[in-house]
Amino acid sequence: MSSNRLTMIASAPVHVREGGMLYLDHKFVDGMRLHQSLWDGEVHCILWRTDAPIPFGGAYDPADLGFVLKILEAGQEIGADDIRGAAVVAASADLSRVLGLAPLCRAAGAGFVLTVEYTLETRLQILALDRNRSLLRKARSTLWHLNDERRRRAAFRAADAVQFNGYPAQQAYGRLARDGLLYLDGRMRRGMMASEADLAARASRLAAGAPLRIVHSGRLATMKGAQDLLPVAREMQRLGARFRMDVFGTGELEAEIAAEIRAAGLQEVVYLHAPVDFETGLVPFLKSEADVFLSCHRQADPSCTYLESLGCGLPIIGYDNRMWSAMHAASGGGWLVPTARTDLMAARLAALAQNPGEVAIRSERALEFGRKHDFETEFARRMESYAKYSGQG
Repeated sequence: MSSNRLTMIASAPVHVREGGMLYLDHKFVDGMRLHQSLWDGEVHCILWRTDAPIPFGGAYDPADLGFVLKILEAGQEIGADDIRGAAVVAASADLSRVLGLAPLCRAAGAGFVLTVEYTLETRLQILALDRNRSLLRKARSTLWHLNDERRRRAAFRAADAVQFNGYPAQQAYGRLARDGLLYLDGRMRRGMMASEADLAARASRLAAGAPLRIVHSGRLATMKGAQDLLPVAREMQRLGARFRMDVFGTGELEAEIAAEIRAAGLQEVVYLHAPVDFETGLVPFLKSEADVFLSCHRQADPSCTYLESLGCGLPIIGYDNRMWSAMHAASGGGWLVPTARTDLMAARLAALAQNPGEVAIRSERALEFGRKHDFETEFARRMESYAKYSGQG
């Protein structure tokens, strides 16, 4: 083989704009650039054109990406020409269209490694939370997911290796893989982690009796539990807790949340912010202006937010879905609350507002875990997994 090319097939959205500029998610580009820096050869990526929103994105010149990006039209299937020259193909098994690629990779002499983020349980949880589908459409979608799951499991058995993004995926599919790797996805580089001084400043401020500062960031969508944020705030206010809640993000529930803040008279304690740059805006805020991260994910997707919050030394209070339950057990960096119990979430936060010592202890555990799973370390492990199957098809 003339080159050691890594060809990645991803689910990230891309918009093609006038003049050939591309609009892409910032975290996706950061991840791809790190892949290129750690891979001994070219890195190519295949995406599909879409109109899906990209709330945390920006415009990029294709020549400045640092990797080769090929964009297919919506619905276009991957063919032999798309992977010709690849030493290894790394594809997201969350994409149905890649599940039958093993024979094509074998014919091309390329290794075939799958990554997976969502389990069937999580897919069905997300479907159940969808406000825009009727019961009939949900029933049809459930049948489609069940059939697709059979194909996905067959693909795991056919792949050279499978990388599991998060504990639920490993628990669901680990026994199907010839070679499996658990990784935790996030974008916290070593140099971005919180410092001991950050934690000391937080502990000192809380010990002096300051209000508890709660933060949430991410898509303001039902599947991310954003509909539970204001019920928690209202109940905390009813309990007489001293707090401030900052919410960063945009999405389908943004207008509804903004209206509810006004209607409930929460303007003095709940602040809704537009998305900010992750590295220069959000991370500094999490490290110096927040005490606890509020996660209301009702389903078990392995959100980057978990690891990124822990890396900021920010303990998480979250629902006991499979992902946070497992990460909570591994890290000790936060608290568990029964799913959808906004009353219990509020009561726990109100108690934490009176117990700065517990927040300080959980902050230390959060940072310790985050440092073990920095961006560079997790990606290096993944690249080693790809390299094992370079040209092994």
